[in-house]
Amino acid sequence: MTLQLFGHPFSSYTWKVLIPLWANATPFEFRMVDPAHPDNGAELKRRWRFGQFPLLVDEGRTVAESTCIIEHLDAHHPGPHRWIPDGELGRRVRLLDRIFDQRVMTNMNAVVWDALRPQEERNPADRRVARERLNTAYDWLDEDLDEGPWAVGEQFTLADCAAAPSLFYADWVEEIGPARPRLAAYRARLLAHPAVARAVDEARPYRPYFPLGAPDRD
Repeated sequence: MTLQLFGHPFSSYTWKVLIPLWANATPFEFRMVDPAHPDNGAELKRRWRFGQFPLLVDEGRTVAESTCIIEHLDAHHPGPHRWIPDGELGRRVRLLDRIFDQRVMTNMNAVVWDALRPQEERNPADRRVARERLNTAYDWLDEDLDEGPWAVGEQFTLADCAAAPSLFYADWVEEIGPARPRLAAYRARLLAHPAVARAVDEARPYRPYFPLGAPDRD
């Protein structure tokens, strides 16, 4: 039975799982979750009470949450890329995965979700705090990232799968800017990776939905 991935091409966490699937050439069926495919949405909700994507189905087994899905792929569908190395390097990968998800993606999403609220319900103070925290994450990453090419050196890992969508969209919300050259260069390398470039291209038709306006530079 083919792997099934429930998600949407514009979703950052869906990207996070698509990237390792494509990079390892792992066969799978993509099940689009949107109003045009109501059966996929209903099946997602039946399998995962929270109704959130991405969601992987493997021989009837349901695997939720993007990091856990990538761990599952590493264990059960290995390929040329090892997503979570052993030992100290693996612990570093896990730390960076959490930084990109919780310190970058979460604060980026806070600004986006506030923009989606009705005007009378928006909260400038919350947006300001989210942007401040996002800049703190940028500064830490610019100082702490390996010299490259990837988050932990020569190996493309789970950390890079998390970094690609989070930095792609976060830079739309709050530009990384020239004052953080290492982080900006890392983002550029990520966007040039074939699997990441494919995710960017497949998401292009949905850019008008970005509530803050999608820039033309990516």
